[in-house]
Amino acid sequence: MNNPARVSSRRVYTGRVLNLDIDTVRFPDASQGELEIIRHSGASAVVPLLDDPSHADPRVVLIRQYRYAADGYVYEIPAGRLDKEESPDVCAHRELEEETGYRAAHMKPLISVFTTPGFTDERIHLFLAWGLTSGQEHRERDEFLTTLTLPLSQVLQMIERSEIDDAKTVVALLYAAAFGHDSQGRRGIY
Repeated sequence: MNNPARVSSRRVYTGRVLNLDIDTVRFPDASQGELEIIRHSGASAVVPLLDDPSHADPRVVLIRQYRYAADGYVYEIPAGRLDKEESPDVCAHRELEEETGYRAAHMKPLISVFTTPGFTDERIHLFLAWGLTSGQEHRERDEFLTTLTLPLSQVLQMIERSEIDDAKTVVALLYAAAFGHDSQGRRGIY
């Protein structure tokens, strides 16, 4: 990371999923201070549709996954960390198959967002996938999840009722609903 505001950096923790650095930074007013920064390789997440995006109310494949930090189960879209040297689209395809068993004929990038820029450099790349064919999932040892399929209209109602509260999932679904298009550029309920 080449940041002209960084004066120095020291690694205080190296983990399997993230690293923690203490950076001395120069702020916009020329003062200096220390910030704790979680370094993360980034991730991809995908909104999988069982129908073409131009469908009036396409079916969305969601997962309901146990998350220790959330103290229970959370509704999410398939997502995962980028492997070293892995591109975001390859990661999206891999995570979709690993977590749901589905493979996508079409994968369209939606938007890339910072997850929590106040303390981490993690960026998550969001995709829309359709033309799904079923196969075999390949979950990791610490993944406890089930899949469910719901019409997009119902998923949006779940967001409105705060039943879906995972940030990447909310952003991806609302973005797809507001701006999504199919492969021919046609707008569906999007």
